[in-house]
Amino acid sequence: MKFATGLLAAVLFLAGVSASHAVVRIGEDRGGRIGTYVDKYQGLRSSGETVIIDGLCASACTIVLGAVPHDKICVTSNATLGFHAAWDFGANGRAITNPEATQMLYSMYPSQVRRWIAARGGLTPHMIFLRGRQLMSMYKPCYLDAQASAPRSSRRDRNSPQQDVISPDAGVLARQPD
Repeated sequence: MKFATGLLAAVLFLAGVSASHAVVRIGEDRGGRIGTYVDKYQGLRSSGETVIIDGLCASACTIVLGAVPHDKICVTSNATLGFHAAWDFGANGRAITNPEATQMLYSMYPSQVRRWIAARGGLTPHMIFLRGRQLMSMYKPCYLDAQASAPRSSRRDRNSPQQDVISPDAGVLARQPD
């Protein structure tokens, strides 16, 4: 009986270790409804997983910056964040800016991101992009030798954002700073 209890404890311990080092990779996500992203990222926040931004994260996708703790986000050299005002469909089917939703969105961002947006005229109907050195100065760089936990399909649905759960190998974990 002691052997079975010890074996169960070891399995649970190892499962916990691998889960605590899992990360989610975001790339080529053009956004969508704000509420959908708030819900998704609240779940991600409570999971404690790290987020790698590796490619485009635009519109509502950028809510991740306010929903997930700063120390749980890293960016690659491919990362690009796209910001614009929130909008709704008007009576004639055209997009119209929603000032209340835009203010809510803006207030979700960390202060350094809000300052960057404000310096470029604020959130308007026109997309502004944060990338390169400016982005790397705000967020830590990612370690890219992490391995995806599931093989990627060679063909993706164009409408689904790319988000992979990744588990780094032991060598990566040994090199990551605290």
